[in-house]
Parts: sequence; C-alpha cells; structure tokens
Amino acid sequence: MADETNKWTQPTAPPPPLFTNKKEKDFVKQVNDELIERVIGQVIAYYPIDVDSTNFHPVYGEAINKTFLPPIRVHALVKWGGLETTSENYGMDKNASLEIYFHKKRLTDDQNLFAREGDFVLYGKYFYEIVGLNEPKELFGRAGENFEIVAKCIRAREGLFDGQ
Repeated sequence: MADETNKWTQPTAPPPPLFTNKKEKDFVKQVNDELIERVIGQVIAYYPIDVDSTNFHPVYGEAINKTFLPPIRVHALVKWGGLETTSENYGMDKNASLEIYFHKKRLTDDQNLFAREGDFVLYGKYFYEIVGLNEPKELFGRAGENFEIVAKCIRAREGLFDGQ
C-alpha cells in the first residue's frame, strides 16, 4: 500500500514560463537591433502625422489636410514588392509596393514612434503611404507579446505628399 505522504497534489498556480523574463527579452532586442542596424537592415525616413495639429473629422476620423512632423531616421527591413502594371478603365497604371518590418520595441521605446496608417515613408527616391499594419509575430509564442510591426505600403502618387 502506498504512503499517503507521497501523494501528488495539483499546484495552485502554473509554473512561470521558461526563458521569457526581462533578461531574455532584452537579449532578443539587442540581437535584433544589431542585425537590423548593422547587417541586413535599410534606412528609411519616416514621416509621422502630427496628431495634435491635424484637423480630423469627428465622426469618420479622417483628415483632408494632414500635418506631418519632421522625418525620423528608422532602421528596418524592407521587402520590395515590385512594380505592377495594371490596366483599368482609364488606361495603364504602375503601382509599386513595399513591406516594411519594424522592431516594435526599438520603434516605440527607443524612438518614441508609433506606426500608423496614413503615415508616409521615404525609401530610395519615392514616397510610400502606409495602408495597412500587422503585428504577426509573438515573442516566444506568448500571447500579447508581439515584437514585430509589418507595414504594407504603396507608392504615393506625384503631388500627393511633399516631404519638404
């Protein structure tokens, strides 16, 4: 007969997650920063909307005339989407697209910058507008701990945005 003192009991709380404390998170940030800034990243100029001085519509949240802050130099990974030629009702049109991969903690904590749809970036000699944002990757698979921001961008038409 088994000894009653050796009986298994369920713990009151789950064990802490493995390898996900502040030290490991800072290490991941350090490695990402070094790779993006010194090895495989590109530099873009980021033009954020000035939320304080732009007059947004109270219901729709849109603004006809936007005011932008001065550009901020940002290191990121840029994936060129190519030049696509389409023929619509009004003739031929060429559209270019980008996907920009930002390191979230570097962007928000270190540069105090928050990516928003409607902001513009300068990549090469062309301006691109951010039309979609996504945070697809979680750090160590933990819910709510996203570390990447992906911005889908399309090339701005001539005259739509002037970075001066």
